[in-house]
Amino acid sequence: MAEAPLIAAVRNGDDEALYALLSGGADPDAVDEHGTPALCLAVDAFAGTVVDQLMWWARLDLPAADGRTPLVRAIDLGADDIAATLVRRGADLRLKDPEGRDALALARHWHAVGAEAELRRRTGASGPVARRTVHRESGAVCEELSLGGLTVRTGHATILTGLEPGYGIMPPFAELMERALAEPDADHPVWWATVHTLRERHDPAVWHEAAALQTRPDPMERYFGAELLYAVVLFDESEDESFDEPLVDLLLPWAAREEDPRVMRSLTAALSNAWDPRSEQPMTALTRHPDGQVRGTAVAGLHRPVAAGDPGALATVVACTQDTDATVRETACHTLGQAAPKGSPTAADALAARLGDEAEPVRVTAAVQLAQRDDPRGDEVLAALEPVDDTSPYYWQLDDVRRHRRTD
Repeated sequence: MAEAPLIAAVRNGDDEALYALLSGGADPDAVDEHGTPALCLAVDAFAGTVVDQLMWWARLDLPAADGRTPLVRAIDLGADDIAATLVRRGADLRLKDPEGRDALALARHWHAVGAEAELRRRTGASGPVARRTVHRESGAVCEELSLGGLTVRTGHATILTGLEPGYGIMPPFAELMERALAEPDADHPVWWATVHTLRERHDPAVWHEAAALQTRPDPMERYFGAELLYAVVLFDESEDESFDEPLVDLLLPWAAREEDPRVMRSLTAALSNAWDPRSEQPMTALTRHPDGQVRGTAVAGLHRPVAAGDPGALATVVACTQDTDATVRETACHTLGQAAPKGSPTAADALAARLGDEAEPVRVTAAVQLAQRDDPRGDEVLAALEPVDDTSPYYWQLDDVRRHRRTD
């Protein structure tokens, strides 16, 4: 029996063919020779983009012949991104696996037992577990484990953390932090999941628990606390500008004592995004920090005082256009162009001085900012880039220039 074209498109991960078939009326609930629906096959293959398409057409809770729904399969596989997508779309959390566990119980089981131990239990295999690192387009990183013909990813703690709030479950701060610290790579999605869950509590007591970590000897614990405070500041939805005041009270003394570069990056980012004017106080000093990312973030954090006409802040950002780190120089050029008064010859001359920079992104940023000031000194740099299409890293910057010149 010939395989249905839609099933073939799913197996091949062919998004274009799949869309054409679905738009043409193909059955989104088509099954393969084993009775496995297309959506289940996509989940089994960790094919997130295919799942994204199918879930708008297919029945989300249609089980395969083995009785497992797409969501149950995603949880079993530790595919936290796919599980989250299915939950957002409305997959039924009450439906159970063959052993009678609903979504929460299944995620909790995998988290408690551990992915490797559960792999061994399910396969009965005793050999070594094959491991590989999976990098997602979002920047998230997880590990993939394979044994006895079964492959899972290490997303079970992330799935559990995402499900618990819907059940009214609020694990203590320490438990959530432990889940994050169990993954040494801070790009693992469980870090964001735990931080997001704590941030969503909107509880100053949580902020103080995070700040209390500043005295811990483990820099990863301090990093967790700093990231949480940064997330609270960054995603502040309050219209009250005083919201940041208690957070800045926590951040300033911590930033003054912190020595770990990664922790300092989060603290600097939090301060640079806070509305409380006191958050600007350490920025000038931080532009001289040994870590380039800290310096770059501090430069961006001087945007408001530069825009307000502070000559000291302007002089600091101008000096940073000559930083040893190209990313810092680029950020300084962008900050000057966006924040300094349009008629400032100091800003314009500092930008023009970077048109011969050894790093192309710095040259282009300087030229773009000059063009938006109607200063033609960077036009030669911009002309050398033409033509550019939307695959160019400079496409949107040049588009800003075109739109600026059309409106003049």
